[in-house]
Amino acid sequence: MKNDISNIELKDRDLDVLWHPCTQMKDHETLPLIPIKKAHGVYLEDFDGNSYIDAISSWWVNMFGHTNKYINEKIKEQLDTLEHVILAGFTHKQVVILSERLVKLTPTGLDKCFYSDNGSSAVEVALKMSYHSHLNDGKKDKTIFVSLTNSYHGETIGALSVGDVELYKETYSPLLLKTMQTPVPKDMSVKAAQDAAMEFENLCKRESKNISAIILEPLIQGAGNMHMYHAQFLVLVREICSRYDVHLIADEVMVGFGRTGELFACEKAKITPDFLVLSKGLTGGYLPLSVVLTSNEIYAKFYCDYSEHKAFLHSHSYTGNALACAAANATLDIFENDDVIENNKILAEHMNEKLQSFLTLENVKSIRQTGMVCAIDLKNYDSKLRMGLKVYQYGLKNGVLLRPLGNVIYFMPPYVITKLEIDKMMNTAFDAIKLLD
Repeated sequence: MKNDISNIELKDRDLDVLWHPCTQMKDHETLPLIPIKKAHGVYLEDFDGNSYIDAISSWWVNMFGHTNKYINEKIKEQLDTLEHVILAGFTHKQVVILSERLVKLTPTGLDKCFYSDNGSSAVEVALKMSYHSHLNDGKKDKTIFVSLTNSYHGETIGALSVGDVELYKETYSPLLLKTMQTPVPKDMSVKAAQDAAMEFENLCKRESKNISAIILEPLIQGAGNMHMYHAQFLVLVREICSRYDVHLIADEVMVGFGRTGELFACEKAKITPDFLVLSKGLTGGYLPLSVVLTSNEIYAKFYCDYSEHKAFLHSHSYTGNALACAAANATLDIFENDDVIENNKILAEHMNEKLQSFLTLENVKSIRQTGMVCAIDLKNYDSKLRMGLKVYQYGLKNGVLLRPLGNVIYFMPPYVITKLEIDKMMNTAFDAIKLLD
């Protein structure tokens, strides 16, 4: 059956009315938008019948493929029962079940769930909870947050404040909160982890009376060019935070739900943060939802008579949305019923085998991998030549969606990808980089 609309027509209509995220819209004078009609598994299909392997899980959210049959069914079931209800003074079955499961699955000592609707908002929740809990303890000076150099935590004002990627932050610097940065481990070695932890401890020795929390992305800095570091850094930071009365906020918005080889990245270090921030893969990539988990000890600091003004008065209209919670419960069902983590290890090993071949390319400086995330640094990168854009365009012409981060080409596919599809994805990137040489 002939489509009732073409790629060209939809692109023109789009540009009349849309302003796209993280995009210089002038680029689309020469760089065509890709309208997507439908998707299934790892494939996206446009209105002209072209298909593309989603090598980046549609901005790191998709876990079990597009239009997953099981998740679809569970959302449809919920749609006929309850689509949404205010979560202040009310509750519903899906959010209770989801919270019980998250408390059970996450590191021991995370006992309460507070919901929002995206990663940036959840980071804001964690920052406010940290400061407010110290305040409820009578510590008024703990107003500073520490983050790692090269970090990214979102683009709302608070989340942007604790980030350290200049591309996003520089323009809005006059609006941002006062923060401090401490060095991220320079590479994936234990020595680098120890050196960076020592720098953080030196900062705490000087400033801990003013520091509310350190926020970090465990093991992989996503928008920070997929920089990776050793789990020992998390072990040491947890110990330092405990000694100096500084909270540890683990931002697992990207790395949570199996990306690093464990269900949660903090498990690699066997630590429990004071706040765990989750989003993206929480609903399998279907619907906006985020959650902050924290301890009963921190929860108790806000538990009081209303007149004491200690309550956490923070809210979002779609907090704990029933449809999103149904998608999240369906996603957890798949983790529970299928051997996802073990299967990912097999896929990750195959990705690693393919990754080694990139070292034969003249323009490749280094490679690295953590779980289901692989990254390649280009050696002779020239931003003026827009080399990342050339890789992106080559990928699209050959049926693969790649979205480089500057000089970094990375792979973060849905977990339902096959070895043959991995070969197609990585061979296409290999050929694109070879052409740059």
